[in-house]
Amino acid sequence: MHKSRLAGFIVDCEGGDLDEAARFWGQALGYDVGRLSPLEDSIYRGLDTGTLGLHVEVQRVDHPSRVHLDIETDNIEAEVSRLEALGAKRLGKVKTWCVMEAPTGHRFCVVRQQHPDFDGIANDW
Repeated sequence: MHKSRLAGFIVDCEGGDLDEAARFWGQALGYDVGRLSPLEDSIYRGLDTGTLGLHVEVQRVDHPSRVHLDIETDNIEAEVSRLEALGAKRLGKVKTWCVMEAPTGHRFCVVRQQHPDFDGIANDW
C-alpha cells in the first residue's frame, strides 16, 4: 500500500529570461514569485500558492515550452508501477523523481512527498 496526490504544476519555459517568465506566470495566476534553494536557483522559480497547498514552479528547459504536473508519493516505485498498469510509460529518472508519459502523450513526474499534510490529503492505493 502507498499514497499519492497531485503535488502541483511546473511551467516549462524554453530558453529566455527565467525571471521574466516567473513574473508573467506569477502575475497571471495571482501568486508572488520566490526563489528556491541556491542549487535550484539557476533553473527554477517558485510561485507562492499560499494555503492552496499546490507546488507551482517556473522552470528553464531545453525542450519546447509546456506545462506538466507532478504527482507526489511516499513510494515512487509503487506509484510508477501503478501508473504503468494504467498505461503510462516510464521515460527516465532525474535526481530522485521519475519522468513519465501518459497514454495521451502528456509528460508528468512522480516525485517524493512534499506537502506537510501529505498523509491527511493523499489517496491510498
